[in-house]
Amino acid sequence: MTDPVFVAAILAACVLASQWLVDHTLLRHAGVALLVIVVTAVVSNLGVIPTSGSPVYDGVFGYVAPLSIFWLLLGVNLRAVLEAGPKLLVLFLLGALGTALGVALALALLSDAPFGEQTPAMAGMFAATYIGGSANFNAIALHYDIVQTGPLYAGAMAVDSGITAVWMAATIALPRWLGGTVGESLGDDASAEDPDREAIAPRDLAVLLALGLGCAWVSGLLAGPTGLPSMLILTSLALVLAQFRVVANLSGARSVGMFAVYVFLATIGALCDVAALGSLGALGGRLAILAVAAVGMNGLVSFGAAKLLRMDPVLAAVASQANVGGGTTALALARSLGRADLVLPAVLVGSVGTALGTFVGFLLAGWLGA
Repeated sequence: MTDPVFVAAILAACVLASQWLVDHTLLRHAGVALLVIVVTAVVSNLGVIPTSGSPVYDGVFGYVAPLSIFWLLLGVNLRAVLEAGPKLLVLFLLGALGTALGVALALALLSDAPFGEQTPAMAGMFAATYIGGSANFNAIALHYDIVQTGPLYAGAMAVDSGITAVWMAATIALPRWLGGTVGESLGDDASAEDPDREAIAPRDLAVLLALGLGCAWVSGLLAGPTGLPSMLILTSLALVLAQFRVVANLSGARSVGMFAVYVFLATIGALCDVAALGSLGALGGRLAILAVAAVGMNGLVSFGAAKLLRMDPVLAAVASQANVGGGTTALALARSLGRADLVLPAVLVGSVGTALGTFVGFLLAGWLGA
């Protein structure tokens, strides 16, 4: 079924199913963030909803994901994140360097031109997406007309989505395995004290929607003249508003924001097309090598640097996820690991990645001859 209303309903149902599994089964320690990706991936690969091409997915990436960050930042106290922020930024930048090194390593392992004349552009796309998220991937793809190459673009999208989902699972598990400072998953506890289970008054919901949509509109208007990423502007507006008590005390911001995050993660799961990956043949293998090398080197550098600098492995996980999946997945990871202090830094470094990833992608593609 491709009807947008049906697709949207299934995404919401997958979020509900994941929350139920966390509340009522032994999977509670996996967290909603991971389960919603897995559940939706299974549903989409069974053919219930499409694995690509739905306008619902475009709407989620274009509107729901940015708004989720906006709403969750409305309750942020800036003083609570000053200590973690600089450390996270250091690991984030080192991880970005690792991504670039990973792409270079993959090209060295493969033939001289594994993707033909599109090789420089493909290198730039994967460097960009694993430095700041999928928005950078499409920015490079559109500029170099990779979207017109059919199987190559579709295969790259499938591999990117698959690796992003796998790395989300890895960054949830690795901090626990490495002895990081992990708390109770925020929003995954079924107790009455769960901060995400708050009453939402119609008045407050109207204010939240008006603020979110209004600031998203303003961010789009300011992005062009200022040259700044709209996501960075939207984040800044949210932080300014959050310092006003009347805004910080609005009920429902956390619940609405986390639901939007889970819908975004469900969309990532829906895009994990196993059949497409299996049908790519040799092209799929080359794409997989490129993606795995980029993400693997990112993880190696991020966690290795955290070890050498005696930093908490949780910082490495969130920084790496900000690289690979962007600010929204990094935010979801911080909450899944019970680290409310890292929510804002995760979003901020994700915003940096949106700008840095596209820049590095174009620089790498140009250096390789695109």
